[in-house]
Amino acid sequence: MGVGVDLRGMTAPGEEQAQEAARAARMLAPLLRKTRKRGAPRVSIQPEGGARAEAVTVPREAFELLVRILEEMAQGHAVTIVPIHAELTTQEAANLLNVSRPHLIGLLDQGAIPFHRVGTHRRIRFADLLAYQRQDAARRKQVVDELTEEAQKLGLGY
Repeated sequence: MGVGVDLRGMTAPGEEQAQEAARAARMLAPLLRKTRKRGAPRVSIQPEGGARAEAVTVPREAFELLVRILEEMAQGHAVTIVPIHAELTTQEAANLLNVSRPHLIGLLDQGAIPFHRVGTHRRIRFADLLAYQRQDAARRKQVVDELTEEAQKLGLGY
């Protein structure tokens, strides 16, 4: 069963939240670098709250994700977390690809992105959407490389 993801409610952080996120990312980045360098599988964090507060241990991958989220927020970007096994509606998938829903439906009908139906509704696995995104980026890069090569052959200054 898929996990519903509501992307409509996403809002970019305000100026105050962005500044706070930037400050937190700057403070946590050295700890992240240190744990990577040591190859530590976990990070121990001491929450505020005085002597009674217990240290919290989290997997390094989760800590890395937290720092990345803070960096995105610091740039004023809205952030959402989608489990890799999530199933998205066509509108959610279109939003993530930054395309219109009709364009996405066309991609689905062409077989460019796998999907399945739940009743009359199409559902797209997030993993399949990511795979399409990677393939599309590789295809675009190849086209740009070919155009650049052709421009160089023609002496167009690229």
